Amino acid sequence: MDERIKTQLAGADVDVDEMLARFNHNESLAMKFLLRFPDDPCFSQLKQGLAQQDIDLAYTAAHSLKGLSGNLSMKALFRQATQMVDDLRRQDLPAAASKLGLLEAEYTRVVQALAQIQ
Repeated sequence: MDERIKTQLAGADVDVDEMLARFNHNESLAMKFLLRFPDDPCFSQLKQGLAQQDIDLAYTAAHSLKGLSGNLSMKALFRQATQMVDDLRRQDLPAAASKLGLLEAEYTRVVQALAQIQ
């Protein structure tokens, strides 16, 4: 992985070394999953669940986003998704909804970084 890509990912708080270790240092496989990330529906499903006040949908989507961002070492996004999952696990929809802006900012930062490395 060239330095430009590493720098771009690091700017979105992706721990490249950790991610590569998870993929047994298979850069092409790691990039394949990274570049598919924006197509995953969990973020839009999370927004839909919150908008419809559907805790089950929001929780499932937030939990999926947490796992996906964790596996791809997207540190800031993982932290935000974890907080959202915790709120939804407690059935606290207002608290979860109040965190959407921060989560969306991190999600957007990652997606924009990925768009620049394609």
